[in-house]
Amino acid sequence: MTVATLTDKQKKFYEDAHRQTKEEIKEIDGQIEEELAKVKERLAALQEAKKAALQMHSATCMRLGTKNEFEEEGE
Repeated sequence: MTVATLTDKQKKFYEDAHRQTKEEIKEIDGQIEEELAKVKERLAALQEAKKAALQMHSATCMRLGTKNEFEEEGE
Protein backbone atom coordinates (compact mmCIF):
# COMPACT_ATOMS: atom_id res chain seq x y z
CA MET A 1 0.00 0.00 0.00
CA THR A 2 1.47 3.30 -1.06
CA VAL A 3 0.90 6.31 1.17
CA ALA A 4 0.83 9.72 -0.48
CA THR A 5 2.99 12.38 1.09
CA LEU A 6 0.90 14.43 3.48
CA THR A 7 1.48 17.84 4.92
CA ASP A 8 1.74 18.04 8.70
CA LYS A 9 -1.77 19.53 8.80
CA GLN A 10 -3.21 16.71 6.65
CA LYS A 11 -1.40 14.08 8.69
CA LYS A 12 -2.81 15.50 11.93
CA PHE A 13 -6.31 15.58 10.41
CA TYR A 14 -6.14 11.91 9.41
CA GLU A 15 -4.56 10.83 12.69
CA ASP A 16 -7.34 12.57 14.60
CA ALA A 17 -10.00 11.01 12.36
CA HIS A 18 -8.34 7.60 12.76
CA ARG A 19 -8.32 7.87 16.56
CA GLN A 20 -11.90 9.15 16.73
CA THR A 21 -13.32 6.47 14.44
CA LYS A 22 -11.42 3.77 16.35
CA GLU A 23 -12.97 5.00 19.61
CA GLU A 24 -16.40 5.20 17.98
CA ILE A 25 -16.14 1.62 16.71
CA LYS A 26 -15.20 0.39 20.20
CA GLU A 27 -18.13 2.29 21.71
CA ILE A 28 -20.56 0.85 19.17
CA ASP A 29 -19.21 -2.66 19.82
CA GLY A 30 -19.90 -2.13 23.52
CA GLN A 31 -23.45 -0.98 22.79
CA ILE A 32 -24.01 -4.01 20.56
CA GLU A 33 -22.87 -6.33 23.35
CA GLU A 34 -25.19 -4.62 25.84
CA GLU A 35 -28.17 -4.95 23.52
CA LEU A 36 -27.38 -8.60 22.79
CA ALA A 37 -27.25 -9.31 26.52
CA LYS A 38 -30.68 -7.71 26.97
CA VAL A 39 -32.13 -9.73 24.09
CA LYS A 40 -30.66 -12.97 25.48
CA GLU A 41 -32.18 -12.23 28.90
CA ARG A 42 -35.57 -11.50 27.36
CA LEU A 43 -35.47 -14.67 25.24
CA ALA A 44 -34.58 -16.75 28.28
CA ALA A 45 -37.49 -15.26 30.22
CA LEU A 46 -39.88 -15.92 27.33
CA GLN A 47 -38.65 -19.51 26.99
CA GLU A 48 -39.23 -20.11 30.70
CA ALA A 49 -42.73 -18.61 30.46
CA LYS A 50 -43.49 -20.79 27.45
CA LYS A 51 -42.20 -23.88 29.24
CA ALA A 52 -44.45 -23.16 32.22
CA ALA A 53 -47.46 -22.52 29.96
CA LEU A 54 -46.81 -25.74 28.04
CA GLN A 55 -46.67 -27.72 31.29
CA MET A 56 -49.93 -26.20 32.48
CA HIS A 57 -51.56 -26.78 29.08
CA SER A 58 -50.42 -30.39 29.09
CA ALA A 59 -51.85 -30.91 32.56
CA THR A 60 -55.21 -29.36 31.61
CA CYS A 61 -55.39 -31.55 28.52
CA MET A 62 -54.73 -34.62 30.66
CA ARG A 63 -57.43 -33.60 33.18
CA LEU A 64 -59.95 -32.87 30.40
CA GLY A 65 -59.02 -35.94 28.39
CA THR A 66 -58.35 -33.86 25.29
CA LYS A 67 -55.62 -33.96 22.72
CA ASN A 68 -52.58 -31.77 23.41
CA GLU A 69 -51.83 -30.17 20.06
CA PHE A 70 -48.44 -28.98 21.26
CA GLU A 71 -47.13 -32.49 21.93
CA GLU A 72 -47.16 -33.17 18.19
CA GLU A 73 -44.85 -30.18 17.59
CA GLY A 74 -42.31 -31.74 19.92
CA GLU A 75 -42.60 -28.97 22.49
